[in-house]
Amino acid sequence: MRRPTVRNVSLAVVAAAAVTAVAAAPPSAAPPHAVPPSAAERTRTAPAAPVPAAPAKVPVAAGYGGAVASVDPDASAAGVQVLRAGGNAVDAAVATAAALGVTEPYSAGIGGGGYLVHYDARTRTVHTVDGRETAPRTADASLFLEDGEPVPFAQAMTSGLSVGTPGTPATWDTALRAWGTRPLGELLAPAVRLARDGFVVDETFRAQTRANEERFRDFPASAALFLPDGAPPAVGTVLKNPDLARTYEELARHGAGALYRGALARDIVRTVRRPPVRPGADRIVRPGDLTVRDLARYETVDRRPTKVTYRGLDVYGMAPSSSGGTTVGEALNILEGTDLRRATPRTYLHRLIEASRVAFADRGRWVGDPAFEDVPVRGLLAQRFADARACLIRDDRALTSPLAPGDPRAPRPCGTSGRAAPTTYEGENTTHLTTADRWGNVVSYTLTIESTGGSGITVPGRGFLLNNELTDFSFAPADPAVHDPNLPGPGKRPRSSMSPTIVLDRHARPVLALGSPGGATIITTVLQTLTGVVDRGLPLVDAIAAPRASQRNQPVTDLEPALYDSPLRARLAALGHTFRETPEIGAATGVQRLPDGRWLAAAETVRRGGGSAMVVRPAG
Repeated sequence: MRRPTVRNVSLAVVAAAAVTAVAAAPPSAAPPHAVPPSAAERTRTAPAAPVPAAPAKVPVAAGYGGAVASVDPDASAAGVQVLRAGGNAVDAAVATAAALGVTEPYSAGIGGGGYLVHYDARTRTVHTVDGRETAPRTADASLFLEDGEPVPFAQAMTSGLSVGTPGTPATWDTALRAWGTRPLGELLAPAVRLARDGFVVDETFRAQTRANEERFRDFPASAALFLPDGAPPAVGTVLKNPDLARTYEELARHGAGALYRGALARDIVRTVRRPPVRPGADRIVRPGDLTVRDLARYETVDRRPTKVTYRGLDVYGMAPSSSGGTTVGEALNILEGTDLRRATPRTYLHRLIEASRVAFADRGRWVGDPAFEDVPVRGLLAQRFADARACLIRDDRALTSPLAPGDPRAPRPCGTSGRAAPTTYEGENTTHLTTADRWGNVVSYTLTIESTGGSGITVPGRGFLLNNELTDFSFAPADPAVHDPNLPGPGKRPRSSMSPTIVLDRHARPVLALGSPGGATIITTVLQTLTGVVDRGLPLVDAIAAPRASQRNQPVTDLEPALYDSPLRARLAALGHTFRETPEIGAATGVQRLPDGRWLAAAETVRRGGGSAMVVRPAG
């Protein structure tokens, strides 16, 4: 980097019992300790005992001194440990992210990238770091084409061809230099212990391993790490990663730059250019063209955050190369003219779906890496443009997709610009963490290695998976007659949907911060959660737990089972909506500043096995 008042009103979007049954316990149910002992510590204190149980996941906690919310209790504990020792929200975010690289390696790690949004309590300002992966300098629009046809996605995903230059270590370095108070080595210490001593395997980790088992078997380093004894690790066993512990120790000694120069950089490049495939494997594994120069030249980007005002609150997000801030912002601007607080469940969900459909149509046409594309960010976030697009939405019938985009440079009421094109595919795995500290600083940080398991390729001797982030590029235009701003290019950042978000009140003080994994569904998850809290008056943990819908300018809208099986689906179908059932959408975490000065941390109650919310000093 170069440098509301919350009302207790039910959402009632589905059968209420289905939602409230999974709602989190109240803050008073938070455990008496904010930092549970690690699996290794429990093993040492009772060596004769059976394999230890996994740390409890508590989805909501409230108290003082700071807060952390993530998908994993060991990772949240690492962040809270830093806060207790006097570190700030940025320090805690780095420690939490490093721990997630151990316990959630299929979603995040130093082989990937992401976006960090930071609120500085001293200046009451929001800043962002773009740590997105970049394509090799040799890449062009034909990166994923062979004989003029797109490479099959599965083959592109599991290859060196899909690997972009990682941005995560550089993101940590940038954020710590700008706002941190602790050295990287100190912040990596909890993750080093976790990697060396091991963590307890849960159902979600085993299921994700099993889903990747066939891929992992074809890469000896991945098989050795994630398939101990030749099979996915059993639930309740301890999985260790001594190679990653040593890699983290190298970063602790030499700084994040050690990944971009020297032996570690050479190991990454060698793995990408000559993927180490098991002898006899019949998998087609294409090599990539990443070079040591690509790594050495990598830089994060200091971007001005996106900002819209919604219901008197300032909503800050991530600017392009992410499409999260512009798309969430445009959808909120479209919804600004509708009283969602008093809307019926049908009207609420109908308006939410349609606002997302319209915003995604504009995203597909206009948003890409601003180093390569002229992205009209100001126009996309203008209320005038949103009003011109909102007039397309009617309460008596649904729009159809693909919907043609509008032109934010010259808005016309109900106008479109050019031809409609379908939304291109985007993977759905990532992780999100949110932190806050005693001084009022806040971090909302989404990081990823793209698909679950990334490229499937572990760097031998280094203990981490490489991303398949370049598959977030469009392999080819969805419609050759429509300009696609997301085709590959040299050093280009693929468009992302990551939407780390921070909400401030009119005095520029934090109200809420949140984000989610889920590919393009990240945008709809953040949008629905925000409106759940701000408009529908839900407690944050209930807004996160509420069943979700996701419309991304596609012919069908995805619904989670509780919505798909509810009478509401038929009432929406009568308007012309078409639906598809999907088991799960997103996995959000967030923090909220309560009126009495406490921090509330919230995470999922069920999705991905539930999340982990912790505070420094619980006070329910």
